[in-house]
Amino acid sequence: MVALIAACEVGFWVLLGAGLLARYLLRWRRTSVALLVATPALDVVLLTAAVIDIGNGGHATTAHALGAAYLGFSVAFGHSIIRWADQRAAHRFAGGPPPQRPPKRGPERQRHEWREWAKCLVACSIGVAVLALLSFVVGTPDRTEVLWSSWIPRLATITAIWFAVGPLWTLFDPKKQTPEPIPEDQSADQAPNAQWERAGQHTHPATAPKAARCSAGAGQDTRPPANEA
Repeated sequence: MVALIAACEVGFWVLLGAGLLARYLLRWRRTSVALLVATPALDVVLLTAAVIDIGNGGHATTAHALGAAYLGFSVAFGHSIIRWADQRAAHRFAGGPPPQRPPKRGPERQRHEWREWAKCLVACSIGVAVLALLSFVVGTPDRTEVLWSSWIPRLATITAIWFAVGPLWTLFDPKKQTPEPIPEDQSADQAPNAQWERAGQHTHPATAPKAARCSAGAGQDTRPPANEA
């Protein structure tokens, strides 16, 4: 089981790298989609192997518990990992925008921490469900004691610790509650735009003088003066 978990982890990164290579270097978009979609198949292989092993009378070990935890975190965080790698590949090879970085503080940071903890909650819930399946449906409690007596409480502990150092910490840390300041190069451009938007005008400030000149001269007689006799 340990070797299978390692093989699934290596296979995940191989499929991810091959999918990004096919998308941005070879321009094979359909092939890249097929490779990226195939990554969840590794989770099915891992779960099937654990079910077969315990179903044939084998005793559960720590390797089976690690397989259940890996399955949960792979399902919960797999999409985020693919998006993280895709943003960097697009920026490096396709001229895409710079990758998005997690906010450091302010309300955006709090929302980020809550989202990440929600993923952890989903991952641990999937892991607990798989452990319960292996313990009481596929196997018997006497052969799977290490799963339900040790690893289910461990996953619950991981969820509690993540909540304490993540969302709960941002609620009581003054540094995390302060909004991030707007950079000077952005504030100079954004402040005039905000003023014009509040005033209900849609003309960009950079073009305002030209527009004003045009409107001011619209009502004037632009015909050349007649020659005086």
